[in-house]
Amino acid sequence: MSGGRAAPLVRDALADARPASYWTDGPQAPPRRDRLTGRREADLVVVGAGFTGLWTAWRAVERGADPAGVVLLESEHVGYGASGRNGGFISASLTHGLAHGEAMWPRELPVLQRMGEDNLAALTATVRQAAIECDLQLVGKTTVAVEPWHVPALAVAHERNLKYGEDSELLDADQMRADVASPTYLGGLRVRSGGGLLDPARLAWGLAEGLERRGVRVHEGSAVRSLRRTGSGVEVRTDAGVVTAAQVVVATAAYPSPLRRLRAWVLPVYDHVLATEPLTSGQLESLGWRERQGLTDPGNQFHYYRLTADDRILWGGWDATYYRGNRVAAELEQAGGSHELLAEHFFATFPQLAGVRFTHRWAGPIDSTSRFTAAYGRSHGGRVAYAAGHTGLGVGASRFSADVALDLLSGESTERTRLSIVRRRPVPFPPEPLRDPLVRFTQRALAKADADGGRPGWWLRTIAKLGMGFSS
Repeated sequence: MSGGRAAPLVRDALADARPASYWTDGPQAPPRRDRLTGRREADLVVVGAGFTGLWTAWRAVERGADPAGVVLLESEHVGYGASGRNGGFISASLTHGLAHGEAMWPRELPVLQRMGEDNLAALTATVRQAAIECDLQLVGKTTVAVEPWHVPALAVAHERNLKYGEDSELLDADQMRADVASPTYLGGLRVRSGGGLLDPARLAWGLAEGLERRGVRVHEGSAVRSLRRTGSGVEVRTDAGVVTAAQVVVATAAYPSPLRRLRAWVLPVYDHVLATEPLTSGQLESLGWRERQGLTDPGNQFHYYRLTADDRILWGGWDATYYRGNRVAAELEQAGGSHELLAEHFFATFPQLAGVRFTHRWAGPIDSTSRFTAAYGRSHGGRVAYAAGHTGLGVGASRFSADVALDLLSGESTERTRLSIVRRRPVPFPPEPLRDPLVRFTQRALAKADADGGRPGWWLRTIAKLGMGFSS
């Protein structure tokens, strides 16, 4: 849907949308915590209170750390970044999907699949045992075909799913539309295993509250400005305080890090999201969608969408915007026309919902790497570990990354640290001024591949051979 006919529909639908994440906007948000002041000592400092940082502190305590010796420092507030802005999809995959795993780590994929499934099971058990009310539902996901070339691509994906033991069902157009009603659907791949949905902000808040109950110190408004190795450990300096720690884990994702080396591997790419007003019973009936699973499509430029607990549709994806120099700033969240384009696509997908209004529009940077999975490593003589670059699939994989970071600090060889996905870092992105034009050129190549039946051109084939992950 485009042109003059769509413009009034889109304009009206977005007229009252708040520039805020649906997940964190409202009275349910916890009060802000005190910032770090003065001088402290700690056994472990975790930098960043998104999922990776929260799980690092949680797993450290579970693995035997004294909670009183663990300090969690966040520059804004718990769940401020991607952890409070994503779609709430959770996946067992540690490899950005099976196709990507086969392309990048074919020998290790069975082990990575097993580890991913174990990780999701352990995460689910923690949510249940800690009574974190985050609406976790392991309902799987459906990938829908909306272009003719998607149909055979989903058939290939279905065979791969069966090979690795997934609960997978291939749907034709009629079956797909009977499940979820859209005139754009040409088929679907319903996978009922390996993941589901949750409220990401409530998970982040629940983890932080659970940590504090155990005695972990959580400080907000405490951006870490520097890390300096000292004789007894690492000096972690904020604007108003200093912690001398034996060990540090840096989990800053797409946001500026005290470890400058992460700039080489992590690219902040802005993702955009809308949330509708709660749908009426009649509107819900017009959709079907009785299993309430998450939906996506298989293109390079794709949408992801889902129902929330209060019957809104969260609708995101498509544009992925990079700003020169790895720029991250609040004013970028509403820049450009991405939200308008998303709204246009929404009504094209669900024309029966014409007249529905959006209540929230937001964006935030995804920490992307060239291979779409995290980069791991150590610095400061092995006293600092880092994990960053989950590229949109960090809700589940962040817990695995927390264990990797703690393994690295221990210095012991483990099954996790022996994996090549951990030992070998992604291909670094070139520095500016080359980075910005290279990213834009690659994005144009991805869009061109979508328009050409999914066939990668010479550039995507070249960078795939260099290990940059676009072969999937």
